[in-house]
Amino acid sequence: QVHLVESGGGLVQTGGSLRLSCAASGRTFSSYRMSWFRQAPGKEREFVATSGSGGTIYYADFVKGRFTISRDNAKNTVYLQMNSLQPEDTAVYYCAAGPGGRRVAVTTAYDFWGQGTQVTVSS
Repeated sequence: QVHLVESGGGLVQTGGSLRLSCAASGRTFSSYRMSWFRQAPGKEREFVATSGSGGTIYYADFVKGRFTISRDNAKNTVYLQMNSLQPEDTAVYYCAAGPGGRRVAVTTAYDFWGQGTQVTVSS
């Protein structure tokens, strides 16, 4: 069992930055693929970024070099640095953990989810 807790969300103006954190319980953090998803009101949850246990990193196309995912296995924490935020980035951001070997951008590939943290970008 893995328990995930996100933090770092908030209200920011267009062009601003936020750094999200996701702290995980358990001793097998380093073996999991860790990802970020987001869900805007009235929309489906969508993939944002992923960091595999072997170090592979992928981003959704809409990130366009603005976001950076990183992980610190010693601290059981994954981060999402978000720069140049736009109003369309407004959403609840979720951290997810799952084993490797699955499709990285689908919600069904992940066994554990955090409660989410709200990110609001004002225009």
